[in-house]
Amino acid sequence: MPKLIYLLWAPSGEPRDAFCERLLDDLPRKAARLGARSVVLQARDSDARVRSPAPGSTGRAPFDAMLSLCLDDVGARGRFELALEARSARVHGYLAEETLYTDYGGNRHARPRDWPDEERSPGVVSVTLMERPARLLYADWIAIWHGRQSPLSELMQPRTRYVRNVITRCLTPHAPIYGGIVEEAWPSRTHVEDPYLFYGACSLSGLSENMGAMLRSVTSFLDLPRIQTVMTSEYFVLA
Repeated sequence: MPKLIYLLWAPSGEPRDAFCERLLDDLPRKAARLGARSVVLQARDSDARVRSPAPGSTGRAPFDAMLSLCLDDVGARGRFELALEARSARVHGYLAEETLYTDYGGNRHARPRDWPDEERSPGVVSVTLMERPARLLYADWIAIWHGRQSPLSELMQPRTRYVRNVITRCLTPHAPIYGGIVEEAWPSRTHVEDPYLFYGACSLSGLSENMGAMLRSVTSFLDLPRIQTVMTSEYFVLA
């Protein structure tokens, strides 16, 4: 089923928390009325105030919210995009192919999801916007990302959920071109900020080894200054 991803920015002068609360109260229900099969909101609110592990240097302001939904008919998105544009300062939309690599309860780091829709998920979620470097062919880029980086990070890091979104096309004018958008859930803010926890290390030598392995893997298919990670709170509005 097609997955639509929208990056949203709050209107000038509106606090991010108020913007995200307004989205949570209003737009997901509109999406459900359009026939959305699932709706997830990632909000850059006060509860997700964590130092980003990869802020990047793209010169682009971090988004304030990301709204994802699955529709049977991508062509039915028009009314929903108009509603987004009426409530946001800027909207960038993408069509994506989703792979749920690990869900809650799929490893030792988290229990299966047992909290209700619209309740904030435990921990924090990092959303990473990734550009494919020109030096790599598309097939090679996917092969490294899916075949090397995903298994390595799953083995090493305390990640509770991992969603890979391969971007197939832009849906809105002037949206920057990304190759992929990654959603990674972590048990707590401490697991992101503490390098020993983030890299799954128990000693200084282990930390050095794991950081080196991660850096080699990431830089083999990404240019670090061109990726941007935004820390968010996650809400399954319709799951």
